[in-house]
Amino acid sequence: MKYLVIGTGGVGGSIAAFLALSGCDVSCIARGEALESIKKRGLIFHSSLKGEHAIPIKAFSAEEYNDKADVIFVTVKGYSIDSIAPVISRASSPETVVIPLLNVYGTGPRIAALSPDANVLDGCIYIVGFKSGIGEITQMGDIFHIVYGVPEGHSVAPEILDRINSDLRRAGIKVTLSDNIDRDTFIKWSFISAMALTGAYYDIPMGPIQHPGKERDTFIGLSRESALMGSKLGIDFGCDLVEHHLEVIDSLNPESTASLQKDLKACHESEIKGQLFDFIDLARRLGIDTPVYDTVASHFREFDGHRLNTQTT
Repeated sequence: MKYLVIGTGGVGGSIAAFLALSGCDVSCIARGEALESIKKRGLIFHSSLKGEHAIPIKAFSAEEYNDKADVIFVTVKGYSIDSIAPVISRASSPETVVIPLLNVYGTGPRIAALSPDANVLDGCIYIVGFKSGIGEITQMGDIFHIVYGVPEGHSVAPEILDRINSDLRRAGIKVTLSDNIDRDTFIKWSFISAMALTGAYYDIPMGPIQHPGKERDTFIGLSRESALMGSKLGIDFGCDLVEHHLEVIDSLNPESTASLQKDLKACHESEIKGQLFDFIDLARRLGIDTPVYDTVASHFREFDGHRLNTQTT
């Protein structure tokens, strides 16, 4: 199968690297200095699971790519979705499967609306991966798990899903074909929101959240409020959401930080809107009180487009 990864940050770069190292036909969409670096010296990949590599991977700008892909992984940030609709449409045939793996709830339907001719599924990913230089990606820890599924009203031939799953597993990526992808993407959104916001609020890595204290209490409070929201939306988690989130956070590298934290520190565009303010807006529409989310939001005084200034504490 021919794979296209749109976005070569920590998530997309890791997926592309694992697939390429296993011998899959994979191309990636990058831009700017990262694109030029990958073209010249390959994708530089530092991985807890795969070791050190300079991978000669096919890299294109969104405008350059003119092939058709069998599978497209969308791994850009939520604020970039509108900009990648043209390349999704151009790279898709009627049989192409598009799998979004973003940290914001509802991105599958949003991409499907922008690319109506593509067969857009939905998904999420659990990984610690980040850009560690220009054209350079670092993957940390033992967790690399893709969860994806076919939304209600869509269909994909079982043999295509089997081939995707086989390729991912052969590459060393854990994969789960979800029977309720709306539930599973909400769970991921809930987790990444609680994790990233706790880290950003206290300006800490994951370590302090893994031990009793105010940081862990904030993480638990955020998780409880999202569990209440999920219940209000009619989502059956099939587990205690707070306990699930604690198990995941406790398994992470204590030195790791969320991409939201990295982006805020660097004054880059970030997903603060999708992980904080959109959550609060939805809670208001559902009539849910969110005192912990409100406390975190009050720490961030100004939100202007994609830029956020933080209040010192």
